[in-house]
Amino acid sequence: MAEKDGRSTHLGLSEDFAEQLAWRRLTAEHGDRLAEIMDEYGWPSAAAVGEEAATAAWLVAQHADRDLGVQRRALALMAEAVERGEDSAYRLAFLRDRVLVNEGRPQICGTQIAGVRDGAPVPWPCADPGRMDERRAEAGIEPFARYTARHAPGRSG
Repeated sequence: MAEKDGRSTHLGLSEDFAEQLAWRRLTAEHGDRLAEIMDEYGWPSAAAVGEEAATAAWLVAQHADRDLGVQRRALALMAEAVERGEDSAYRLAFLRDRVLVNEGRPQICGTQIAGVRDGAPVPWPCADPGRMDERRAEAGIEPFARYTARHAPGRSG
């Protein structure tokens, strides 16, 4: 699923409506499959399935935007795994921010980008933005300015 997701992510922002629809279908299918996995096994944490598979499950949850129930469930299960030391606080911070943004609430670590203004990436609203980099550091995420400088329009990696 992660490989197919990675090859298809660009479709979500395509100007071609058929490509956008293909992205929506793919993320819905993957979200449904992740729900089945969580039903049967719980959260596929790094401790249970290894880093590569845990990252893939997280990516599927991140992109399941059209099924907030799957995202919320993944977030709750992943938070428990992180609390037990079985998964990544880094991935949890990204998923938490994604769920908060999808709920229309301020994010915590500024991991979700709303768009680009004057050539610079701008995060969705963030709770207490003055402490954003502090919270990013606690989750093992580089400072916002350094992260966005690498992902700014016209930059390659």
